[in-house]
Amino acid sequence: MEWLHIVWIALGIGLMLWLNMKYKLNAMLALLLAALLIGVAEMVSVLAGWIPGEEITLGSLMETISTGFGSTLGSLAIIVVFGAVIGKLMVDSGAATQTAQTLIQRLGLRWVKVSLVVCGTVFGLAMFYEVAFIVLAPLIIAVAHEAKLPFMKLAIPAVAATTTAHSLFVPQPGPVALVDAYGADTGMTYIYGIPIALVTVAVTGWVLPRFLGNLEYAVPAMMQASEQVPPSERPGFAVSILTPLIPAAIMIAATIANLFLTEGTWAYDVVNFVGSSEVAITVAMIAAFFLFGTRRNRDFSWVMDKFEEAVKAIAMVVLIIGAGGALKQVIIDTGIGDFIGGLMTGVDANPYLMAWAITVLIRLATGQGVVSAMTAAGIIAAAVVDPATGEMAAGLDPALLVMATAAGSNTFTHVNDASFWLFKGYFGLSVKDTLKTWGLLQLCNSLVGLGMVLLISLFVG
Repeated sequence: MEWLHIVWIALGIGLMLWLNMKYKLNAMLALLLAALLIGVAEMVSVLAGWIPGEEITLGSLMETISTGFGSTLGSLAIIVVFGAVIGKLMVDSGAATQTAQTLIQRLGLRWVKVSLVVCGTVFGLAMFYEVAFIVLAPLIIAVAHEAKLPFMKLAIPAVAATTTAHSLFVPQPGPVALVDAYGADTGMTYIYGIPIALVTVAVTGWVLPRFLGNLEYAVPAMMQASEQVPPSERPGFAVSILTPLIPAAIMIAATIANLFLTEGTWAYDVVNFVGSSEVAITVAMIAAFFLFGTRRNRDFSWVMDKFEEAVKAIAMVVLIIGAGGALKQVIIDTGIGDFIGGLMTGVDANPYLMAWAITVLIRLATGQGVVSAMTAAGIIAAAVVDPATGEMAAGLDPALLVMATAAGSNTFTHVNDASFWLFKGYFGLSVKDTLKTWGLLQLCNSLVGLGMVLLISLFVG
């Protein structure tokens, strides 16, 4: 009766959506109730002998929920909050408007979407995903305002580019881990990944929005400037565009420096401390205090007012992300994720399709891109690599397996994914509209990526 795992997770997520969409229950509370329902159902199932597994107690369940909530916030809270502060300073100092107007003046309306896609790609390659999204969001809103376009028509292609670049390419942690798991050549992952990314973003960014109906959404309050800033008081274009890129510059520099440093040395520790996402975003925020605030003849009290406004605006998003982490942890600790991952291991099918499908199932269950990719890689590698020789089965291309698994990790996500709630919170959407926009852009990304992998495999293995 192990299929009960699927029943409980479906009931839990269904409860969350029902409470949130029908009764408008706060998403954090709905998520915690869903986590509790799944956990209690699993506990009863194990005690009754309906499913195998380690005994779960109410105490251990609460510990799991607390651990998931705390560990998720521990890694994301600083990044999300400080990123929101940078975004608020960009908006209220006029930096976002300055960037948007300059892009439109120099590139014209025809190329605005392309310029945001390029920005999204660079951010996705260079930054921790949440940092990339938080930096990109105010630019999307500002450019849409200047171009007099619905912001979602720009958000979909830009965010699609960010997620695609982040999931497919080294040096992001997911692709790095997959290259290692499959023994793939990094250069070949780029050779395959570039055309896959181009087609994926083209379809998701330009074709998908045509089928999504009305994309007119009100500009979220968090992204609205408190007052119009005259051009003479705004930061210059270079400062406006480069300041939010400081985290990328720091992290890229750290990655390059690591090529020449020895792990365990003092220099290595310092470089990786400064190059961590938390420190890099902190440096960028401090720079924004100066470049968007005091340097523009604004009192430091003005800067701190914006800091407080940003924290208040993002606080509920942070708590919802933590609740999503609690739900994720319950799913992982009860073994539901492992069960879903193993569902298809005995199926005889195309290995690239299997790598994608297993990753998708685990991503849906856990809401974690890197976790789903690495779990699927372990399952697939065990099936296609000869344990005696360490050689992959003939006819399989390790780099294509990396692409298939990465495409699976970049798939439809829902309420257990922190990025889902970031997209919802920053753009002021309902759960239903977030599923329609964020969910479908992710699904389209994943399906097009899989299609490209299968197409390429016809020619190379």
